Amino acid sequence: MAVRSALHHAGATALTELLQFAAPTADRRNIPCGCGHQAHYQELRSKPILTAVGEVHVSRPYYLCPHCHRGQFPADVDLDIDNTESSPGVRRMLALVGQEAPFERGRQQMKLLANLEVTTKAVERTAEAIGADIAAGEQQEIHRAVQLDLPIIIGHPVPILYIEMDGTGVPVVKKETIGRQGKSDGQPAHTREVKLGCVFTQTQWDKDGYAIRDPGSTTYVGAIETAEEFGKRIYVEAWKRGWSRAQKKVVLGDGAEWIWNLAQQHFPGAIQIVDLFHARQHLWELARKLHPNEQAKQKEWMRVHQDLLDNGKMKKLTVALRSIHTDNLELAEKLRTEADYFHRNARRMRYPKFRRQHLFVGSGVIEAGCKTVVSRLKQSGMFWTIRGANAILALRCCWFNNRFEGYWEERQVA
Repeated sequence: MAVRSALHHAGATALTELLQFAAPTADRRNIPCGCGHQAHYQELRSKPILTAVGEVHVSRPYYLCPHCHRGQFPADVDLDIDNTESSPGVRRMLALVGQEAPFERGRQQMKLLANLEVTTKAVERTAEAIGADIAAGEQQEIHRAVQLDLPIIIGHPVPILYIEMDGTGVPVVKKETIGRQGKSDGQPAHTREVKLGCVFTQTQWDKDGYAIRDPGSTTYVGAIETAEEFGKRIYVEAWKRGWSRAQKKVVLGDGAEWIWNLAQQHFPGAIQIVDLFHARQHLWELARKLHPNEQAKQKEWMRVHQDLLDNGKMKKLTVALRSIHTDNLELAEKLRTEADYFHRNARRMRYPKFRRQHLFVGSGVIEAGCKTVVSRLKQSGMFWTIRGANAILALRCCWFNNRFEGYWEERQVA
């Protein structure tokens, strides 16, 4: 640690020397100002910058426009340190630790791993700012998609491409739930739903015919937004992943109506599959209501009705549910609701046919994504604004999609 500190000190001293800009020559003492006039060179000004080797001081020319009184530091723009006290390298580190763990823990990691003193607030602000910048870039892509200005993605045909979608709640500050109904009647909401989607490919299956997801093929998108907005987001991701080249296209999800509305709108012609385990859960809920506190009868009832579900005999299952008579009005309504659910999704529950095609029938990929991608926002004591949550989500998706380094390369080019 002592050697590392000495090397950092030597590096910071050398870097400070490199960052001493000379006064501009006579022909470069005037530069354009945004107001349309000319800004004039005033003097060299110094400011501290935290870099990967510690704090350095950069001395650079300062220009002032006498018309609008706006000052400029062109060197700050070139070095990507405009309106910040951290170098791009440090901001990159702050973004990584900020998206991975609580901001205070990120501050501790910066001290332990990089020997850099930063505040918890600096981790928060930097991570959210970079996440917001990534999100802004995604919105530009979505806008181009709406304008039918999508790039042509060149590549080999994709045998099977999957889209999965799900929603999960994250705790938010009180102002973000004003006017929203909570889960219990008369109680305010405490969470907002993150809509998460993933895209992945499949080219193989095992000796028993079960689908095998291509390693490293999963990418994610997510945000707290309306279903309409999210539909555009997941469509752009699917297009980037080769939707137009996919030989077989599949949309997999639970029974949420918004998922299938988006599937119809953005992915017409795709095979639609309701997650088998989610469908089984519907039957288990009925079994518990029909035979409360009687596990043996619940299991017997499930054995018969789950067999109908697993074998795709949806008509028989629907008839069986509608033939159950009860004087309990609440239970009768539950039976009607579930019978309608299975009838409505019958074509999405042809599990034997899907398995003969070696397709996935479970949405475990997106459920795992909710735990890995969104769990960062659901830790104890956390309450988010929509802006902050969406910024971290954009940052985490960028990281999980292996596009983080590409984002920084594009910043350097820009």
